[in-house]
Amino acid sequence: MTELTVRRIRFDFAEPVPVVWQPHNPLFSHAVNLMSFIAICFEKMIVEAVREATPHFTDSGVAAEASAFLRQEAQHANAHRQHITALIRRYPGLQETLDAIMASYDDMTKTKSLEYRLAYIANLEATFTPSFRFLLDNEHIMFRPGDDRVASLLLWHMVEEVEHRSSALIIYNAVVGKRLYRLQTLPSVVRHIMGTLVPIYVNGVNSHVPERDRVLDLRVMSPSWRVRAQLRSLLTKRTRRPCLTPPPMLKHVARRDKRQALQGLIRSQNPFFDPADEILPAFAEQWFARYERGDDVTHWYGSRRTN
Repeated sequence: MTELTVRRIRFDFAEPVPVVWQPHNPLFSHAVNLMSFIAICFEKMIVEAVREATPHFTDSGVAAEASAFLRQEAQHANAHRQHITALIRRYPGLQETLDAIMASYDDMTKTKSLEYRLAYIANLEATFTPSFRFLLDNEHIMFRPGDDRVASLLLWHMVEEVEHRSSALIIYNAVVGKRLYRLQTLPSVVRHIMGTLVPIYVNGVNSHVPERDRVLDLRVMSPSWRVRAQLRSLLTKRTRRPCLTPPPMLKHVARRDKRQALQGLIRSQNPFFDPADEILPAFAEQWFARYERGDDVTHWYGSRRTN
């Protein structure tokens, strides 16, 4: 079992938050915003699934792991809600976007079996260690140029996801235990995120946030839309296609790091994958050390550091 620390951290989003909080990387800004929307709703589904699974725990260690896992996830959801609440204050229509994503997860809770929901949680959580390690290894590129509040929230969330990297799989194995079933549910998980949640965010932000603020036509977040739009442009012989070619989200990241992240994501869905064996980001130890010293981790780049 892992040893988890529940850290109650409060971020100050009283002042307006830009939608494109990382001005040098609009596409990444929107990817993080989507993560904030999803985190609030996904956490509610996690709580309901794990509570439903609790009577099936026969090991006290699993029960303790599940309890700490839920408490960490609750803190993450609360912090992301502060971020999204700040966006909704500025663009009230985005409440509809949050409600639609919440409704999608609520429908999953009502219509899908417990074993499916635990597999969904385990599959998604398994991707976090390789993907978040990739981002943390490149935090100076991805986060430093952006709004310090949003950056600091994400840095905290990611190091704690790495900390509880095995929790969802421990719960899944204790209750379901079917290794291949996780792999069988993977296409459905991908379809839900890419086919349901991404379009909800895209349509919501395109509808309720002025283009001057969102910078992009967010349909570029859909690979299938980009392909169709490129084909339409070619067929109509249009030469001006600015909306189809936004600056690449990972433009300044080393190709080696991208390759390793992709390999890690593929490996994470192996039925025999164990997140406990993953190589951890060096940044996580740096973050934990600063937190233990009492430094202000809510302004990671803006606060004064002690060495």
